[in-house]
Amino acid sequence: MRNKVIDQFSRLYGHPPAVVTRAPGRIEFIGNHTDYNGGTVLGAAINHGVWVAAGKTAVPELRFATAAQSGVVTVPAGAPHRRNGAERWVNYPLGIWTSFREFGLRQPAGLDYLAVSDLPVGAGLSSSAALELASALAYLALTGEHPPREMVVQLGRHAENNFVGVPCGILDQGVSGFGKKDHLVFIDCRGPHFDTVPLPAGAHFWIFNTHTKHALIDGLYAARHRECLDAAQALGVDLLADVTLARLEQGKTRLSETGYRRARHVVEEIDRVTRVRTALARGDLAAVGRLLTASHRSSQVQFENSTTELDLLVEALTDLAHVYGARLTGGGFGGAVLAFTDAGFSPVQAEQVAGVYARKFGSRPGVLHCETGDGAEVIA
Repeated sequence: MRNKVIDQFSRLYGHPPAVVTRAPGRIEFIGNHTDYNGGTVLGAAINHGVWVAAGKTAVPELRFATAAQSGVVTVPAGAPHRRNGAERWVNYPLGIWTSFREFGLRQPAGLDYLAVSDLPVGAGLSSSAALELASALAYLALTGEHPPREMVVQLGRHAENNFVGVPCGILDQGVSGFGKKDHLVFIDCRGPHFDTVPLPAGAHFWIFNTHTKHALIDGLYAARHRECLDAAQALGVDLLADVTLARLEQGKTRLSETGYRRARHVVEEIDRVTRVRTALARGDLAAVGRLLTASHRSSQVQFENSTTELDLLVEALTDLAHVYGARLTGGGFGGAVLAFTDAGFSPVQAEQVAGVYARKFGSRPGVLHCETGDGAEVIA
């Protein structure tokens, strides 16, 4: 991939890049919508991601290109603004560039840029965070600055919150930034604090991508974010991570029915993260799988961010041998399901699940068998 990216950049801009970076996509293992509620989460960086090639130019303009689309998007460095339509993807690397100044970092005054991805788009694997982290490392290499990795991760979140306009937590950027092969990334989002957790041998990830996305996904995500903050306020705390299940039950009358269900999902999900860590430490992958499936049931019923497509995949997968558990991964409202399996789960079984889905919905899900991988890095 490195040579492919360099060749494409050189053909496009007429000169080789000064730097090539890579950042992985991520699996949200467990901790659905807990991050912006100040809770805990476990994720895994995977061996698929986004590559960025970049070089400085003397002209004060930013030129962005992606292998997924033709053409170059040119943005004057003195007047960056959000893009719409087919150019919307530029908001991620442009948001990183814009945020540099707010973090006290130097911005490359002129820039040639190319992004190449081997991540399935819309699969809930956070291609957006991978794009942000790879962009940040590329810009830092061009300016010769070396801030702590925690700052790079926070920079990515800041860009997505304040420039792109998505009120995400730190999960996606944190896992992409701190990933480690054969490990999960544990994040206490209140800090945030980052750690890695060994993944027992024999654990496998299969991603089933529905290729569906709710038309109102951005608004629905923002609505869940608002519902959680409103519930926390009604319960007298800043964030739902401060609420125990007992306190939630005591304060139930202060919440709407919807607010109660949203809060219950978050409070119980934070507890499930703790229980998964304990089960991993003792190598009990069956217990981990049961908790993953319980997480999906809660997303389905209490948080209402699942879909009929995602639910069918979970049902089909959990009926099969060699599957520990399954759940939606990512923000929900479409996207993908994670199947956590042992080594005996085969492409034949994956095809069986895809067939069940196709007979129901008339299209086939994408299937990706992935491994854990290392976090964002400078390649060349």
